[in-house]
Amino acid sequence: MGRTVFALIIINKAGGLIYNKNFHEGSLNQISTNDYLVLAGTFHGIHAITARLNPVKPAPPVTPPGSGTLSMRPEALSGLEVLETENFRMQCFNTMTGTKFLLFTDTTQVNVDLTLRRIYDLYADYVMKNPFYSLDMPIRCDIFDRKLLSYIREINNR
Repeated sequence: MGRTVFALIIINKAGGLIYNKNFHEGSLNQISTNDYLVLAGTFHGIHAITARLNPVKPAPPVTPPGSGTLSMRPEALSGLEVLETENFRMQCFNTMTGTKFLLFTDTTQVNVDLTLRRIYDLYADYVMKNPFYSLDMPIRCDIFDRKLLSYIREINNR
């Protein structure tokens, strides 16, 4: 099968599907928009639960002596980041605002975390800086679609 990026899903902080795109013919093309909605909501719930699962007791926040204030913001819990099957890998990039980027790739795909960061950069440049886009609403931005498709084609043709 080779190294392939199959699909991208973007989920808002409330668990709603705001973007989905298929890039390669395969099993992911056979699911409907409704299936993507269910997948987004299900993943959001699983991610929230797994973020709370922590076998190690978290360290208390560091307070400088005599200041009464916190010197460091506690690190956010990550939750489910990677799910791998025989046929594909799903990797999640969770932003500071709670938006989640789910990338479905071939199991042999390398540097998926870097790919997700680049996709996030495209999102920041072409969606978030678009004055007509409202946060957490479905993404309908032609230039984002074109730049994303160009980037994924470049990866898939390596």
